[in-house]
Amino acid sequence: MIRVLLADDEDMIRTALASLLRLEDDLEVIAECSTGTSAVEEALRLKPDICLLDLEMPGLDGVEVAERLQGLPEVRCIVVTRHARPGVLRRALAAGVQGFIPKSRRAEEVADIIRRVAAGRRYVDPEIAADALADERSPLTDRELDVLRAGQRGETIAEIARTLHLSPGTVRNYVSSVLGKLAVSTRQQATVVARERGWI
Repeated sequence: MIRVLLADDEDMIRTALASLLRLEDDLEVIAECSTGTSAVEEALRLKPDICLLDLEMPGLDGVEVAERLQGLPEVRCIVVTRHARPGVLRRALAAGVQGFIPKSRRAEEVADIIRRVAAGRRYVDPEIAADALADERSPLTDRELDVLRAGQRGETIAEIARTLHLSPGTVRNYVSSVLGKLAVSTRQQATVVARERGWI
């Protein structure tokens, strides 16, 4: 019997999928969670075989949950997403996620993928994989990426400068260069673009 933990903040989707998976003879849904934080707590307590994690949840997202569970090698994670951006796939694989699928999959297909991952194989949706391979490389230099990382939680120019041991003027120059290269008008927009594409 494959023991499954489901985590999705959309109650209707989570309960419907749980009901459908329970129809499978070899799958047992042992927990349903509505937040990433509760998913981590329940996974640490119950040690399921598979955690089926929605990418976008309040607090911790699906990839962050998988990162926190890396210390439990017996727990394998599958991330399910509505918006499959290539950068997120790279982030998920780096976090040890073994499966990455779109929410458009039918319940029977999800059950088959759960079986594959539980058997020790990895599964990445072919379309998402193709998009990731075709995704362009970052036009930003390592130092420009450092500046974005250091300021991704809204830190001021002065705080970024202190963190990176640079002058505020140098940080402003890097920020200006980033905005020009990414054709955006704010540092926040640049951070969103870089995160979505897996550059930071």
